[in-house]
Amino acid sequence: MAEPEKERIILGIDPGTNVMGYGLLRVAGNRPALVTMGVIDLRKCKDAYLKLKHIHDRVTGIIEGFLPDEMAIEAPFFGKNVQSMLKLGRAQGVAIAAALSRDVPITEYAPLKIKMAITGNGGASKEQVGDMLRRMLRIPPSEMSDFMDATDALAAAYCHFLQTNSPVPREKGYHGWKDFIRKNPSRVAGSPLAHAPAPSPADTTERQ
Repeated sequence: MAEPEKERIILGIDPGTNVMGYGLLRVAGNRPALVTMGVIDLRKCKDAYLKLKHIHDRVTGIIEGFLPDEMAIEAPFFGKNVQSMLKLGRAQGVAIAAALSRDVPITEYAPLKIKMAITGNGGASKEQVGDMLRRMLRIPPSEMSDFMDATDALAAAYCHFLQTNSPVPREKGYHGWKDFIRKNPSRVAGSPLAHAPAPSPADTTERQ
């Protein structure tokens, strides 16, 4: 008798300080399907630290509600505005912390990698990425979000699906707090690993 197809749920996150997107895919065998997508709207929250708490609470709630097996998150895009990058990095870190606290494995993907995986064009617009996802996942137009942040998050999840269903090396992933600190010593203040020797190539997969 044939074995039943394994199912898994992938949570995609598009970090943001005003609007954070999320998207969930259910994968049965090699067939992905949309579960849901949406945004965490932070625009009415003016306190920077309360925003971080709200992100943590909402991401934790999504994880507890849908029980994802893995999380894919878009890595920050390094721009010229240092303050904006700092805020975005904090938002991403809080989302990562929420997943790690629930033992959900995490993989980061660069924006270019995600666009290439979805459209084959690293310079594709958000609209092009969203339209391609709609076609590939056969999402009715009425179920598409008005926020590009939601489709960007879904794109991260779909990129992860493609990467984990192929022999191509994956982006940087984390499987717990110790693993996160070991791979990112400079991002953790006071970490005893901050000045430790860098891990060997056999220990970690670097971002392509």
